Amino acid sequence: MKKICHEWQKYLDKGFIDKNYWPAFKENALAAAVELYEIKTYDEALPIINKVIAAADAEKIGAINGEDYPELQAVYNNLGQQYQVYTDKFTIAKNAPSIDIGISTAEFGVGETGSVCVDNYAYEARLVSMLPAINIVFMNKNNIVDTMTEAFEILEQVFDRGYTGFVTGPSRTSDIERVLTLGVHGPSRLILMAVDKTE
Repeated sequence: MKKICHEWQKYLDKGFIDKNYWPAFKENALAAAVELYEIKTYDEALPIINKVIAAADAEKIGAINGEDYPELQAVYNNLGQQYQVYTDKFTIAKNAPSIDIGISTAEFGVGETGSVCVDNYAYEARLVSMLPAINIVFMNKNNIVDTMTEAFEILEQVFDRGYTGFVTGPSRTSDIERVLTLGVHGPSRLILMAVDKTE
């Protein structure tokens, strides 16, 4: 899959990330209405995802980045035994309007805002993370930077062309009579699977 950088971890490891930033990230992410799960392995996400699917009566799932994360691909293979799971960019694009849940990945989180940085250079990545009502995101729990200043320092090193962004909770707007509404311009739920990938 096309990405703005295939070696994010190399740049993150240059002193930007620290597990001590996790408490601030967690507090701010929860305040932004992120549904947060701390898990040790990708397999631990399966029962959670199955509950989400059942509660939403979902049938179609768009899923990306399995080729970069074998453990995540195993999750997709497992889900594919019960549900329609699209992982190919062409089938994702063809079925985008009817996909109920998108599963994607984030490169790192930002402690001071509770935001996650997503590498959405690929067209299918944008479709999966922005169109469905529910976006499930996997992220390495230890990849947390302190502030947006550090986040942009990382982007300065990795970005040449493409598309990336920072997502802070589900889509929200208060344009109509100043009443906060979720899910108008994007997913109404952001479910973050924070995998503790401590080596």
